[in-house]
Amino acid sequence: MDSQETQQQDKTSKYDGIEEALEVETSIVPNEPAPIQQPVPTMSSKDQIVKDYEYTRGNLYSLIEKGQEAVDGILELSQQTDSPRAFEVAGNLIKNVADATDKLIDLQKKMQELEEGPKGAAQTNVTNNTMFVGSTADLAKFLKQQKKNDK
Repeated sequence: MDSQETQQQDKTSKYDGIEEALEVETSIVPNEPAPIQQPVPTMSSKDQIVKDYEYTRGNLYSLIEKGQEAVDGILELSQQTDSPRAFEVAGNLIKNVADATDKLIDLQKKMQELEEGPKGAAQTNVTNNTMFVGSTADLAKFLKQQKKNDK
């Protein structure tokens, strides 16, 4: 009989009293190991730059368009009300839209610089009117060889 009591105790859980009080039935789910997550593929630096450029450019276009709509609305309102405050707001809004367009041009310039690479790097590798490229020991050997050939 002891073995039957032990089996029944194994089947019952410490939550039986709670189950009865709440009038629900539960089952204990065994812990399973967490699924192995696959590594997220990383983008190359150039791809990230292009993606960020396109995202920023799209946002700037959207901001400029919305700003232009807002300028049209506030100008109409300020003309109807002749309120100095409305004209002041219109002026500030026009300035903000102009700043956004400047940022768009700056973004274009920065992207062009990134595509071309640094300007100074190309100029540092330029050598003009070079007749011999090598070490001084190589030059000495070359000159000795020239003297032997002349004799």
